[in-house]
Amino acid sequence: MTADQTGSQSSVRLQAEQARAAARVLRTLPTARKVAALRALAGALHRHESAILTANAADVAAAEAAGLSAPLVARLRLSAEGLRAVAADVEAVAALPDPVGEMTPAQTLPSGIRVSTRRVPLGVLGVIYESRPNVTVDVAALALMSGNAVILRGGKETVRSNTALEAAIGEALASQGLPPAAVQVIRDPARERVLELLRLDDLVDAIIPRGGAALHRFCVENATVPVIVGGVGVVHVYLDGSFTQTEDDVARAAALIRNAKLQKPSACNALDTVLVSRGALGALPQIAADLVTHGADLRADPETFVVLQQAGCPVQAASETDYGQEFLSPALSLRVVSGLDEALDWIARYGNHTDVILTRDPAQAERFVQEVDSAAVMVNASPRFNDGGQLGLGAEVAISTQKLHARGPMGLRELTTTKWVVEGDGHVRA
Repeated sequence: MTADQTGSQSSVRLQAEQARAAARVLRTLPTARKVAALRALAGALHRHESAILTANAADVAAAEAAGLSAPLVARLRLSAEGLRAVAADVEAVAALPDPVGEMTPAQTLPSGIRVSTRRVPLGVLGVIYESRPNVTVDVAALALMSGNAVILRGGKETVRSNTALEAAIGEALASQGLPPAAVQVIRDPARERVLELLRLDDLVDAIIPRGGAALHRFCVENATVPVIVGGVGVVHVYLDGSFTQTEDDVARAAALIRNAKLQKPSACNALDTVLVSRGALGALPQIAADLVTHGADLRADPETFVVLQQAGCPVQAASETDYGQEFLSPALSLRVVSGLDEALDWIARYGNHTDVILTRDPAQAERFVQEVDSAAVMVNASPRFNDGGQLGLGAEVAISTQKLHARGPMGLRELTTTKWVVEGDGHVRA
């Protein structure tokens, strides 16, 4: 069941009511049924590959004609290889341990009652996102495996892609005798449909936005349903002088920073700002030259600007808006710091997503881990590892940067909650 192109308040509410009914079925499914559904979904993606890619190509062409920004177009584009990777992610989710039904050991209390907790699905999820048709499948897979129904509202630029993906998902659900309303897409691009979804607190248990800061703020300010915020934040690498003492280390730093920035510049875990310890400035020209060679656009503070200009490296002077900025593009800002203390102060001001230290000093590494208050902290590793698949979750519905309920990549366990189970034999409270 999907909303029609014109949409109405009743159509979104109807979807939510149907999702609520589907959630009651999903929450009781044994693991084997859920695994079978996911394997059916992976197979359906392969069978529908041509239709999905044709629909996606039409979305990309329309987005480019409409002047959509390059980062959003990059997130929108889906290749054959990318679709197969999405199907592989579905298989990976199917292979994960099912958290639903996990119980803590029962305790008998002085009153005589036995108490335990049991892990259960959240219920009905509303996921709102921009571009990224892979999110449609990732979220569907995670929702199904965790026993949740989900209503998906992609951006207007993804309508054709999501319609084709929904057909594949629906076929998989039907083949396993599961309710089609377990995964639904709102096709109507009007913002009014988003507002309706945000206010269905009697039917929807959580809203998870994936997109830019404006989308997150809109959801937080307009929702009566609880909102799990994430995926927006500035990513930093602090380069300590101890990591640039040998040629091998400098080459290793250059490769890591290049990976962090340029492997997928439009990703939320792509690097935005390099904080360079003054003790590491001598290595900066080699690192910067590697970045420029591979397409980075460097913006530097006065001190690093002079160093790079003297080395003949293309660079432009940074403005204040180049810091605290999530670029989602090949742009990268550079700033010199006196050492770890100043780097920690800077990250405390601008960081909350993923922050990295490159150091050979174990004491500095431990202090960085202890003091940086972000969703993920990396020591001598690329921030691109802050990803559900890379961290063993199979896939993710979002990367939460808030502190209540979930933080970091949200996989199966993060889409569940707990309930208390109390057992007695006619016990009454004294």
